[in-house]
Amino acid sequence: MSEAEVLPPPVPPTVEPRWMRWMRSPAARIAIFVVLLIVLGSVARAISHAIYGDSLKHLAFMDVTPLIEALRLLPIVLAYWILVRFVERRRIAELAPRKLVPHVLLGLAAGFALFSAVVGVLWSFGAFTVSGINHDVVWLGPILVLGVGAGVGEEIISRGVLFRIVEEGLGTWAALLISAAFFGGMHLGNPNATTWSALAIALEAGLLFGLVYHVTRSLWVCMGMHAAWNVAQGPFYGIPVSGFDQHGLLASHMQGPDWLTGGAFGAEASVVALALCSILTAVCLAVAIDRGSMVPPFWRRPNRHLPVTI
Repeated sequence: MSEAEVLPPPVPPTVEPRWMRWMRSPAARIAIFVVLLIVLGSVARAISHAIYGDSLKHLAFMDVTPLIEALRLLPIVLAYWILVRFVERRRIAELAPRKLVPHVLLGLAAGFALFSAVVGVLWSFGAFTVSGINHDVVWLGPILVLGVGAGVGEEIISRGVLFRIVEEGLGTWAALLISAAFFGGMHLGNPNATTWSALAIALEAGLLFGLVYHVTRSLWVCMGMHAAWNVAQGPFYGIPVSGFDQHGLLASHMQGPDWLTGGAFGAEASVVALALCSILTAVCLAVAIDRGSMVPPFWRRPNRHLPVTI
């Protein structure tokens, strides 16, 4: 018997249906996430209304409970899980459980240190003053909203979905610009928001968090940084967070021109925050360029290689 008769016939490669390939395209995946978010959000709002009625419409940060915040976050988390597991068909490596503790702690430390550096510079200029300690601070609600809610929800949408998927199609530079513009635009509807405050957030946080995700491929780090930045700013230092007034541990006061203090929007609209965040952004960019990890747009990839989440 010849060797050709012993060997089994070759198995032809599996060709995915065209509709499945379309579903996995960057634009389709973003659209699918939006649809999932709308549907699941409607269900979560119905459940919230059944439990709390209309009392959530004007709920203060301090009155938010874990259940209320969980109902707000569940649609985002569940929509992302469905997208990754059933559309992309991969493990959610950017939210790997083994990375949760070390990466979140790293992000928390970095976010608190970064905003403390902003406050330190403002204090050195005489723009930030402290008159005492507030002993009646309510921590739970603001931490749930500003820390957990903003950190988890906004990072999944802005970095986990928008930045990551756009990067696969249009490359890192386009992903940075698009996700940063989206992130800044998200804050235009906040109290005391201006065109400048939205631009400042896009440049200082949108670009920074995008590059932090690109360098680490970990949403945990981004979530920790985002949460710590907000909690340090509001519940700790007593500075408005993205336009929302805060009653913090420190009885603080800002004085000076708006370009320095950020005005009623808070220190995020200060040139100090923009400068310090831009320095860290430049460091992350240098790391990415040195690694050679900047992803080109699809038309400049000879082998159409996509970045791998590790």
